[in-house]
Amino acid sequence: MKTLLKVFVFFILCIWLMKAFAAEEFDILKHKENFWSIIKDSNAHCLAINIYHEARSDNLAGQFAVADVVLNRVESKRFPNTVCEVVHQGPTKLSWKNDGSRTPIRNMCQFSWWCDGKDDFPYDTESWHKAQYIAHSILNADTFRGISEGATHYHATYVDPTWNKAMLAIGRIGSHVFFKE
Repeated sequence: MKTLLKVFVFFILCIWLMKAFAAEEFDILKHKENFWSIIKDSNAHCLAINIYHEARSDNLAGQFAVADVVLNRVESKRFPNTVCEVVHQGPTKLSWKNDGSRTPIRNMCQFSWWCDGKDDFPYDTESWHKAQYIAHSILNADTFRGISEGATHYHATYVDPTWNKAMLAIGRIGSHVFFKE
């Protein structure tokens, strides 16, 4: 029954998104201050923003594989227990704003976009909508779940980091190479 309800909610969300976007009723740039609320589930939002920044130019399989790695990490004892904690994993320091908040230390995060010092707003609306769809699909319908074959790490094909030497290479999907410990 829960699966049927999830499919129904997903179906309604897809219809609403298609109607809204086709009619151009929703322009994300007009609602920049509220973009976090487009997906009500914070884990789905964290996953979508990670897909957007890590793989928006990748093919569909590559985007699902990036999402799958995040979920593999959530299931692993070596990583945090929620999608948002996995995506935001990395050392922090006190903010320069002196308000008690913490900010990620530049270039020290698990996912580079999170601590690169750049604006994280998803300006490419088509890619943002696609990332939301992928996040919702893999979280709620297990769409392409397992595509990365248990990988917990990946990197773009144009880099060769030292950490990959100690890992088992799974293979390439889209523009990323996948590994597991």
